[in-house]
Parts: sequence; structure tokens; C-alpha cells
Amino acid sequence: MSATDSYAPQSGDASYDVQSYDLVLGYRVRTNRLEGTATIVAVARAAVTSFALDLVGLRTSRVRVDGAAARVTAGPHAIRVTPARALAAGDRFEVEVAYAGTPAPRRSRWGTVGWEELTDGALVAGQPTGAPTWFPCNDRPDNRASMRMQITVDDGYEVAATGVAGASMRRGGRTTRVFTSDVPTATYLAAVHVGRYRTRPLAGSGVDVVPPVTVSAPPALTAAVDRAFAPVPEMLRLFDRLFGPYPQQACTLVVTADELEIPLEAQGLAVFGMNHLVPAAQRLIAHELAHQWFGNSVGLARWSDIWLNEGFACYAEWLWSEASGGPSVQTCVDDHYARLAAKPRDLLLIDPGPDDMFDDRVYKRGALTLHALRRTLGDVAFFDLLRAWTADHRHALVTTDDFRAAVARAGGADAAAVLSAWVDRTALPSRV
Repeated sequence: MSATDSYAPQSGDASYDVQSYDLVLGYRVRTNRLEGTATIVAVARAAVTSFALDLVGLRTSRVRVDGAAARVTAGPHAIRVTPARALAAGDRFEVEVAYAGTPAPRRSRWGTVGWEELTDGALVAGQPTGAPTWFPCNDRPDNRASMRMQITVDDGYEVAATGVAGASMRRGGRTTRVFTSDVPTATYLAAVHVGRYRTRPLAGSGVDVVPPVTVSAPPALTAAVDRAFAPVPEMLRLFDRLFGPYPQQACTLVVTADELEIPLEAQGLAVFGMNHLVPAAQRLIAHELAHQWFGNSVGLARWSDIWLNEGFACYAEWLWSEASGGPSVQTCVDDHYARLAAKPRDLLLIDPGPDDMFDDRVYKRGALTLHALRRTLGDVAFFDLLRAWTADHRHALVTTDDFRAAVARAGGADAAAVLSAWVDRTALPSRV
């Protein structure tokens, strides 16, 4: 397997890029049985005689490359596919994989990630390496592809998934729905959620919110869902003004009948547990919505730059807090600066290391970095910077160096120096 991201060296294959995934999935909730056929269109980046597809805990029954049977060697993290003919650099090829099994989360240094059974349904927690627990893929953050998913479940269950939902079709006691995502999507941002849900437009989501917000939730939670998500349209309006137009084709919010430790966002979608339907969780809703700009549209080229996802989404929480009548941004800054000052100062924001990539210091130091830039640039130039950042890199890959260049253009050497003080050193800069 060709070397990929250093934070997840067992994931992905750099010898080829996937252009599209077409997944035909059938899932039985009662037995937690998943059957699928994945059709993958890819382009070789180098001459290869074999390549890897990440797949964990599921077995293949057929693999073809360009219609011809391929030899397959299964390992614990991936299958190695040897096509009937070698591939030259630039060759476009199609892989068809039939597979099945009992999907389960995989163990990782970040805990268990991937397909997870609920009390009466299932969800996907893909970040950062959970995608192979439910479909064969090139599981690299820098390999984004279009996606089509056709998902069949037993009657009585609803599916919410990445992409724009088509009409549902019922046949033989089962319901099928197709979801299509034309925007480039990272494998970790693809998701499927299954439950006894009712899917409907969010109350108060009208023509001025683009696209309309859809909610999938247990009917018994309807009133609680409407109360908890009532601010969502105004959140989207605020972020539209500050960050630029909403960049996804869909905006779907899922609520499970189970409690979840944390909400989870995917491309154009976020899932919350029933325990998040409380006022204290409003900041989490803002955080997950902000990821549709920062992380899901403006995407990571490498995991070491995850502050570009989490720091921006965390700062969006503080912006919403102030706009909605809660603590001001400066109050949030002062509070979290004090908390950060009390923690070890050994984390480098541009390269926190795989064990600390989800450390709260990445989130809060990233947000404080943005506020320091705002103080240096002034509000007009700062929000012009954010809108230019999301527009220039819409559905594209970025690194911290790309952000350095944007900051230098916006504020010259002074702003560049402020950014460097926060991201290139472990010492905590002066209070902002």
C-alpha cells in the first residue's frame, strides 16, 4: 500500500484516486445484517499491479475490475485487489465489490468508530477512519468523490444519509431510497442513519433558508425537536452573512431515540442524541452546522491541520452565543483562554499528533487564534477573510499554509505574525 496520511498510516492507498462511489445497500435492523455492492470509479496515479481498498469486518464475495474477475487477498484493515491487467498512470478503471456481514465499529486510537448499532436502528460515526466498516473505500481525507447510495431497509424504518434524498419506494415489506451527493465528499463524511423516524421539514424553515432544513426523528420527540432546533434557521442566516452562502446540497438533522455522547456531523447532515434536545446543547448545534462550511466544504488535505475544522467550528459557537443573546464572544474568549492557560502547553496547533488531534486544546486554541486575527484585522477585514476563504476553497482541500497565504493577503506581516504565534509554537501567546 502506498504511504498516505501519517496520522492514519494503515488507511488509504495513494496510488489511485476515487472519482465516484455508487453503493447499493440492504440493511436488516433486527439481525444487524448488511449486504452491499459498491461500484467505484477511480484513476491510477501511478503504474500499479495491485491496489488496496479499505474494508473492516465485512467479507467480499465478488470483486471485478473493468468487468473482469480480480484476485483478492483479505487483511484485517483492507483487501488487496490484483486486476487481470496492470494499470498505467492515468488509467481510469471501475471496481465492483459485492460484500456482506455484520457491521460493527472498529477499534482505533481514538476509540471505536464506524457503523454502530442503536437500540432500534443504526448510525455511522465515520471520523476519522470509520468508513471501511460499512463500505470498501480509499479512506483518505484528501480523496473526495461524488456519492450515490441506494439503501433498502424493512418497512417501519426511515433512512437519512449523505446527499439529496429521492423518493422512497416500497416493495415486499421493504423500503428503498436513493441519496445523491454531487459535491466532492470525503469517505469519513459519508453517513447512513437508520431508525423509526419520521422525516419532515423543520418548523420555521422557509424559503429564505437554502436549502430547506429536513429533520428525521422519532415521532414521539416531535415537540422537543421543534423546540431544540427552532434557532437553526437563524443560525444558518447568521453563518450565511459571516461565512458566505451555505455550501451543501442538503441540510438534514437526525435525532436518535438513544442518548449519544457527542453529536456527529457528515456532509450536509448531522446527528444528535435525544439527550441533546436541551438548551445547553444549542452550542453543539451551531458547531455541527458550522462544519458544513469548515471541514465539509473547505476540506482537510491532511489530518494534522484539523484545527482548520475544529477551531473554526468552535469560534462559530461563540459567534452564535453572542448573536443569540448569550455570553459575548469576548466573554467566551476570556473564559477559554483561562482554561487553556491552566492546561499543559505542549500542543503544537499545526501538528498536534494523532493522539491529540481531538484534544479540546485544538478546538479552543484554534478558536482563540481566529479571535486574535479578528483583533488584528478588525471586523470588516476579518469576516471578509472568512468569506473569501470559504469561496476560494469551496469543496476543495486546504492546509494551514493556504490559510497563512490568505491571512497575509488580508493583513500583511502583522497578521501573519499573529497567526504564527498561535499555530507554530507551543507557548501560549498574550491574552486576546
